[in-house]
Amino acid sequence: MGLILDSSVLIAAERQGQNARQTLTSISSQVGVTDIAISVVTLIELAHGVARANTVERKEKRQQFLHELQSAVPIHPVTISLALRAGQLDGENTAKGICLALADLLIGITALELGYSIATANLRHFHLIPGLNVVSL
Repeated sequence: MGLILDSSVLIAAERQGQNARQTLTSISSQVGVTDIAISVVTLIELAHGVARANTVERKEKRQQFLHELQSAVPIHPVTISLALRAGQLDGENTAKGICLALADLLIGITALELGYSIATANLRHFHLIPGLNVVSL
């Protein structure tokens, strides 16, 4: 069993002034010893945040956080299996009138594919993915 981190957890930590290693240590102390990883989609979301930084200082801080995170945790890609599973669930949800952001769907399905839980501050979206164990951080 392991844990996929959603960007909401990482963004909150970075905004509180933590670096990536402090963040991972804090998460480990809360959830215990387990594998911690991210989806490549989370990496995209964090890189987006770096590009949107409105000061040089904030941009450098976010870039450093991102760099540390990349060297500290495995980053899981979107595979064909994952893409097909996400497409199936997205189609089923859409038929029911349920709209889930593609990024959150891909991150959640990454956790399911690995047999991991998802750590997030965004409970509303991830609870829409059947079978996904959601951990609030």
